[in-house]
Amino acid sequence: MSNLVLELRQGETMIVNGAPIRFRTKTRLELTAHARFLFGKQIMPPDEADSPARRIYFALQAAYIGNDDERKSGLANARDLIIAFQTATTSNLAREILDRALVAAQSDDCYQALKFVRRVIRHEDMVLGRHEPNPPQYEANPTPA
Repeated sequence: MSNLVLELRQGETMIVNGAPIRFRTKTRLELTAHARFLFGKQIMPPDEADSPARRIYFALQAAYIGNDDERKSGLANARDLIIAFQTATTSNLAREILDRALVAAQSDDCYQALKFVRRVIRHEDMVLGRHEPNPPQYEANPTPA
């Protein structure tokens, strides 16, 4: 793995291998080994998992950064939520994207699965008419060193 340099603002949170870290000052850090992590707007708080696609994201988030038990139950929960969403939706595109997300998650590539589900969240927001002034992004791309 090549080293990864991240810049985080004061007050931002990062979760590394299941452990939440809050930064008290602006920080630039370098990850030099493989780690499961999310930071900043990538992290969805539980109270924002308020729609079917967001619940899928939240379950996959647990499958990605949780401890062993949380990862196992998160993946099972995500699988059930994806099946329910696919059954209820009329969008073939959403079904296809969720198929890809599930394959990625089952291949232990939950970060990629989260990226797929972000697309479904944007689609769901359009369909539901959720146009917030500053909608949550749940993404911030790290920059390789």
